[in-house]
Amino acid sequence: MSETLTSERMNGRTSEKKTRRKLQHRYLRLRRNMIIIMVLVTIVPLTLMLLINAFQYQSKIKSERIEPMRAIVNKSTHSFELFLEERISAIRFLASSYTFKQLSEQKILNQVYHDLRDTFGGYVDLGLINSKGIQVSYAGPYELLNKDYSEQQWFQEVQVRGTYISDVFMGYRKFPHIALAAQHLKPDGTFWVLRATMDTKKFDNLIAAMGLSPISDAFIINPNGILQTESQFYGDVLEECRLSVPRGGAGTHVTEKTDPNGREVFQISSNFLKHDYTLVTVIPREIILKSWHSLRQEMILIFIISFVAILMVIFWVTTQLVKRIQDADERREAAFRNLEYTQKLSSIGRLAAGVAHEINNPLSIINEKAGLLKDLVEHDRYQDKDKLLKMTASINQSVNRCKSITQRLLGFARQIGVHYEMLDVNEVLKETIGFLKKEAISKNIHTRYELDEELSKISSDRGQLQQVFLNIINNAFAAVEKGGEVALKTREVDAYTIAASISDNGTGMTNETLKQIFEPFFTTNKQYGTGLGLSITYGIVKKLGGDIKVQSKLGEGSTFTIYLPKKQAGEQNE
Repeated sequence: MSETLTSERMNGRTSEKKTRRKLQHRYLRLRRNMIIIMVLVTIVPLTLMLLINAFQYQSKIKSERIEPMRAIVNKSTHSFELFLEERISAIRFLASSYTFKQLSEQKILNQVYHDLRDTFGGYVDLGLINSKGIQVSYAGPYELLNKDYSEQQWFQEVQVRGTYISDVFMGYRKFPHIALAAQHLKPDGTFWVLRATMDTKKFDNLIAAMGLSPISDAFIINPNGILQTESQFYGDVLEECRLSVPRGGAGTHVTEKTDPNGREVFQISSNFLKHDYTLVTVIPREIILKSWHSLRQEMILIFIISFVAILMVIFWVTTQLVKRIQDADERREAAFRNLEYTQKLSSIGRLAAGVAHEINNPLSIINEKAGLLKDLVEHDRYQDKDKLLKMTASINQSVNRCKSITQRLLGFARQIGVHYEMLDVNEVLKETIGFLKKEAISKNIHTRYELDEELSKISSDRGQLQQVFLNIINNAFAAVEKGGEVALKTREVDAYTIAASISDNGTGMTNETLKQIFEPFFTTNKQYGTGLGLSITYGIVKKLGGDIKVQSKLGEGSTFTIYLPKKQAGEQNE
């Protein structure tokens, strides 16, 4: 007996440890899920807002930095065009102000050349060319008198357009310069051409006036991509520009790209309106977005600080919430245990009468047999040995019966707590109905069994199952009239579950009652019912890992079916 109690206590502690571990795992999982959800709810919008703001700030800063540069490039383009227009206008004015004869005189041409160079600067030489393309007079440092230009393309072009501005070239002069020519057309159809050349230093001055940073670049290219001015990073004068500059229409165009040197740059280009030149400005991305980089670092720092602060709050709030939930669950569990224990005491009270009847009968037999045995001994009638042995056997049988009844009562009344053991549900059902045998007889209730003799044993708690079956059978007895029937049935459901059904042919329930029978304090017996029996029964079945279903029809009876797992969750994993 002592070894059995020790084994039960050990099993109880093991089961309690498993239950506690399961609860701790559930609270950890709840805390983890709450943290994940709260992080998603807070961090995701914050991250999206950061990305959207970053994109908007970057676009705004880029626009604020690009627009002034676009204006500078556009203004510089107009300056170049005004410069070239001013120079060609001066040549055209001279061609219209002097006659061919006057400019043919070397003295007058020299004077005009010096006046032109002193007034505008940058002019290298000046020549007069007749209609046959022969340079008939020349003022300048080179020996170009009588040079024949009749086969050159510019001479043909000036006859068509009236003026001509060349690309930058080296020529006889061996330094970068451009040629400007203006045609003087006479009324009789004959013409002559005044041609001047000038260096491109003025181009460099105009580019320097743009005020670019040392790591930026600006240059002019012709339609073929040939540099007309020197570039700091993409080639010298008259070399092909190493940076691809697509030709666009009128206006200023901005392109973000990676240059041949691997730098991320903004390319701002503007085409000349009257000449086939393009002014190109290249500014590194780091200069344009310098203020953005500073702002981005501040935004990232603020985001990291906010992220850490939110995480700390989430962890603290989640821990407090889970702790409160755990405390509430523990209080609810304690309240449920108290209700369950109260219900058990109530059931024990109802059982007391039946147990008293059960024990009184064998005690009467013991008393009677013991008195008879005393009489036989007093009269020294040992010759009735067989009769004495029968009396002794009857006394032992009655004592064993009393022992069985008291053990069942003790098993039912032991302390609340789940103690799993391998059980035969058929045996538990028969044992439980044994408590109510007297009540069944007194009400003339017929008890019918349809028990599956091959039913698998299950791992469950005997006392808890007894309380479940007792509550339902008590309700069934209460529902039937005298001469009614209560049927007990067991069956295999599947490889993991068995089912025990308790049916009666009593009053049955309405659908409204059926929906409420498991609610605490709901009862149809206003005089004696507490309304806790079925709610506690439902809680016990759930605690044992099972389920309970009810079918009922008013006037035809009810069937309670308890589904029980063959093994507990932890045992199934094992």
